[in-house]
Amino acid sequence: MEILKKTILTAVMVITAANFVCAQSFDELENAFKESYRYEKEGKYGKAIEALQRVYNKDNYEINLRLGWLKYSAGLFSEALPYYEKCIALKPLSIEARLGIVNPAAAMGNWTQVEKQYLDILKIDPHNSQVNYRLGLIYYGREDYQKAVKYFSKVVNHYPFDYDGVIMLAWTNLKLKKYREAEVLFHKALLFNPYDVSAKEGLDALK
Repeated sequence: MEILKKTILTAVMVITAANFVCAQSFDELENAFKESYRYEKEGKYGKAIEALQRVYNKDNYEINLRLGWLKYSAGLFSEALPYYEKCIALKPLSIEARLGIVNPAAAMGNWTQVEKQYLDILKIDPHNSQVNYRLGLIYYGREDYQKAVKYFSKVVNHYPFDYDGVIMLAWTNLKLKKYREAEVLFHKALLFNPYDVSAKEGLDALK
């Protein structure tokens, strides 16, 4: 009986100690985040980064995501990438981490990486209008109008009165010589903004 009592007492002490350490680490983590937000608000990105690096854990998704953002905000684009990559490895279905890594990748002109992340997001969330729109812009800029129309169409199907989607789909149809579709869409854009210069230019091009 004495051995059993000692075993139970030891187990209780271990659990209590573990809970104390856990609570202590959470407090430390929360204080580090609070400090990093304060420094970020003051524009002191270096200090905001230091605050989190003091409690850094490579397996902590939230720390990695925040450090990726702070490194990007500080203009340290190449240093931001690995933190977002760790986030994606930790949480493969995370859309926010993929949207995050796009920022430094785009700032560095790495459009292959940007395109890859957008396509990966659509595998997780095929109806993500923000990503469909941005992919449409990438392909429109490359003059790949067949691909661009596919993504802009998805946006307009879900948001028929979204100006950005409608006007880009109108111009893409014009480039594809689908003049009737383009005309209808340019008129729809004018319902959103009767004085829209881009829509009027498009209609003038059809004359």
